[in-house]
Amino acid sequence: MPHALIVIDVQNDFCPGGALAVAGGDQIVDGINALMGDAGAVVLTQDWHPAGHSSFASSHAGQGPYDVVEMPYGPQVLWPDHCIQASPGAQFHMGLHRDKADLIIRKGFNPEIDSYSAFFENDKSTPTGLEGYLRTRGFEKLVMVGLATDFCVNFSAVDAAKLGFEVEVRTDLCRAIDLDGSLQAAIDGMTAAGVALSDA
Repeated sequence: MPHALIVIDVQNDFCPGGALAVAGGDQIVDGINALMGDAGAVVLTQDWHPAGHSSFASSHAGQGPYDVVEMPYGPQVLWPDHCIQASPGAQFHMGLHRDKADLIIRKGFNPEIDSYSAFFENDKSTPTGLEGYLRTRGFEKLVMVGLATDFCVNFSAVDAAKLGFEVEVRTDLCRAIDLDGSLQAAIDGMTAAGVALSDA
């Protein structure tokens, strides 16, 4: 059975010039497109926040971007307002071959809970439905690419491994925020979870 390619959050706000730009985020688009033809299915995830989302620093008086607050589901990094539903920043990078997608998973639309993972919201229990789709299609191996390595890619890969999928992260087709050492922590966490990291 061929693998499913999971393309995580390759959106304008995460690319240079965006509200939460990841350095080099646009440099991975062509490489991701090149992988699509070899995949049994292509899944795109899309950060899709309502205005005033609880993960935005602007929703918390006295807090700034990248501060950490305690939410009912645990610690939450506060972000600049980004990927607001139907905004230009929430749209996929114009170079991404969106027409190749079999499924688009929108996440982060619950105003009270952030959602890094393609599989669960940050409460670690509310599912997105992606697992069921992949199981129904018969996929056992997943290849993950996208933005950002240390947050949404990391959480998605670790959750997928915990769910029993064989997971490979193409680190050459990801870019990281690297917030206070978060990249190394993510690499360590993915490796510990049994995720294969490759750069080609």
